[in-house]
Amino acid sequence: MPLTPTKKIWMNGTLVDWDDAKIHILNPTLHYGWGVFEGIRAYETDRGPAVFRLTDHIARLYRSAKIYLMEPGFTEAEIVAATKDVVRIAEVGSCYIRPLVYLGYGEMGLNPLPSHTEVAIACWPWGLYLGPEAMANGCRAMTSSWQHINQNSIAPQGKGTGQYVNSSLSKVAALKAGYDEAVLLSPAGNVVQGTGENIFIVQGRTLVTPPIQEGLLAGITRESVMQIAADQGYQVVEHALVRTDLYMADEAFFTGTAAEIVPIASVDDREVGTGKPGPVAKEIIDIFGAATRGELDRYKEWNEYVGE
Repeated sequence: MPLTPTKKIWMNGTLVDWDDAKIHILNPTLHYGWGVFEGIRAYETDRGPAVFRLTDHIARLYRSAKIYLMEPGFTEAEIVAATKDVVRIAEVGSCYIRPLVYLGYGEMGLNPLPSHTEVAIACWPWGLYLGPEAMANGCRAMTSSWQHINQNSIAPQGKGTGQYVNSSLSKVAALKAGYDEAVLLSPAGNVVQGTGENIFIVQGRTLVTPPIQEGLLAGITRESVMQIAADQGYQVVEHALVRTDLYMADEAFFTGTAAEIVPIASVDDREVGTGKPGPVAKEIIDIFGAATRGELDRYKEWNEYVGE
């Protein structure tokens, strides 16, 4: 999806014009993928834009930076405040936010340790990652031939820039084959996640999602959905899944900041349930949407208002 420029991007403590937010061609993160990032959303509410679980996202950014031995040079509170500034200046009700921790110019090579660390934050209006049609009717997914990275290849609990080549290979293969999204498996053949989303199946009144030990990213939307489902009286279980569990589920859906919550209509040309968004997914989608808009007191701590 094309970017719609906003006014300013925050770079190392300074707000710069969108077109002036540049790095050198010999930036080592560009060459070797040594960097970490977050994807965050702000939503329009009756109290102005609110960033959804901003502090939790920035805490995860810093956990990723620790894995990659990067010292951002700013406190988490400073990055939270800077993120709100970027959204406020953009003057958009809803937007996607991208904080990035990367290596600065001046060193090159496979050893990142001599390089200094820099930080940038940008935001822009961005629709649903898989599109409104997938949200309304369910998406068509396929099992990827590309295995998901394992715990001893690249640390999947760090949201590293370079590791997303794995997701891009799977995404491109799915699109070229006529599907909307891919499901990645572990080397052992267990379901891990989508290219940029966690995954759930529904079996009666039980929601099942793969455990962190499978190598998936601990999604903040995943965590939110688990809380919402439990509050609605569903049993929520973290348990290993194989591809046939997706085929036989009553429902299945993806969760993620960019995608939000997207029902899965079919996997590998097998309809999931009725082949349409099911009642459990619809219920959780409605509650999640109300939570992001600041309409539910139960989840009010998830909303961090940029004007307050």
